[in-house]
Amino acid sequence: MNIGLDVMGGDYAPGAILEGAFDALGSLLPGERIVLIGDEKAIREGADREGVDISLFDLAPSTEVIEMGEHPARAFSQKKDSSIAVGYQLLKKGLIDGFASAGNTGAMLIGASYTVNVIPGVFRPALVIAIPTSTGGKSVLLDVGLNPDCKPDVLLQYAKLGSFYARYVLEIDNPTVGLLNIGEEETKGSVAVRGAYELLKDNPAVNFIGNVEANVLFTGNMSDVVVCDGFVGNIIIKQGEAFYSIYRERKLKDEFFEKLNFENFGGTPVVGINANVVIGHGISRRRAVMNMILQTRDVINADLAIKIAEEI
Repeated sequence: MNIGLDVMGGDYAPGAILEGAFDALGSLLPGERIVLIGDEKAIREGADREGVDISLFDLAPSTEVIEMGEHPARAFSQKKDSSIAVGYQLLKKGLIDGFASAGNTGAMLIGASYTVNVIPGVFRPALVIAIPTSTGGKSVLLDVGLNPDCKPDVLLQYAKLGSFYARYVLEIDNPTVGLLNIGEEETKGSVAVRGAYELLKDNPAVNFIGNVEANVLFTGNMSDVVVCDGFVGNIIIKQGEAFYSIYRERKLKDEFFEKLNFENFGGTPVVGINANVVIGHGISRRRAVMNMILQTRDVINADLAIKIAEEI
């Protein structure tokens, strides 16, 4: 297994990205390799600084970087030798089995559309995250930022994509699906959400249990999969980050709240494309990068992209 890592992506690249890669070495199994994609000189200097044997990695040099503030489509098309563009070419050619980056999110999504492509039959890919619950389990939430405005048929498909993720990555058999809404009643919500409810309740391919409200998120008293548009999902995960920051500032100690640390998530997989891609937070440091790499390995091991293509 070859896990591609964009060394140049993120606010603290390349230093923090390399540190995370070095930390991940101890968790890799025989036959698992990290492919470092980026400025070869910076990579070698980083390995020397940390006293790491660079031969433990494979290198894929690139000469350009797509900065966080650049226009995604323009930068991806113009910077052919950027670490993101090189990573996607390696992925397309099958030289890496998965690609992880904490770089420009828009460029990562453009790259997916231009190179590995969306799975035929998928309306819109989604970003998915497994949120911790106070009962010790996890629930799948999607979309968390890719599509801020979704039609009912897209929300129905998110229910299917989330179910595939829960089944193949979290190993939840016949996962239940809930539609995030402002009330449990069938008549509540926006036009799109009400329309999605009608589609979900009549679809035998989805184990739909009805609407769920935000006050049961993180409690475990909800469904295995929670569906919403990217606008709402992104607000939820950033609110979780805010609560964790307040918790840390007050120097509190609690096992559950420690799980809200975004560094434990590593990144958010993109579901609905023909490859295994994980996008990390732009402010990722070494621990978050390490977990992003390990999460990418889990997605690869689950054959998620292949299984979703077969299901669709």
